[in-house]
Amino acid sequence: MLLKDFYKINSLENTDGQRYVASIRLNKDHEVFSGHFPGNPVTPGVCMMQIIKELTQEAVNASLTMKSASNIKFMALINPEVNPELKLELDITVADDGTVKVKNTSYFDETVVLKLSCIYNKN
Repeated sequence: MLLKDFYKINSLENTDGQRYVASIRLNKDHEVFSGHFPGNPVTPGVCMMQIIKELTQEAVNASLTMKSASNIKFMALINPEVNPELKLELDITVADDGTVKVKNTSYFDETVVLKLSCIYNKN
């Protein structure tokens, strides 16, 4: 985990072949939120992207480096004091050349907060 204690994985389940569903809990007391932003904490988008990478690494059991990202859409702010519980759906495809393609949709409750597509290289 790049940011120690930033979040906790409650579950990461393979639901159907290449589809995974993760449940995580953000640590509202993490130091990141004291600077982003005091009195009105918002989860940084780059931190969400790192969480997706780390969950993908867990799913494919390999260290990854991002090759490219596209269709990154942040659709709602994530305040860890209000919505610390997130659900992340990952559609993971490992190509013959070893690249790992991920399509993600992240939610709190029924609200979509992030959609993105990434391609990673295995290290």
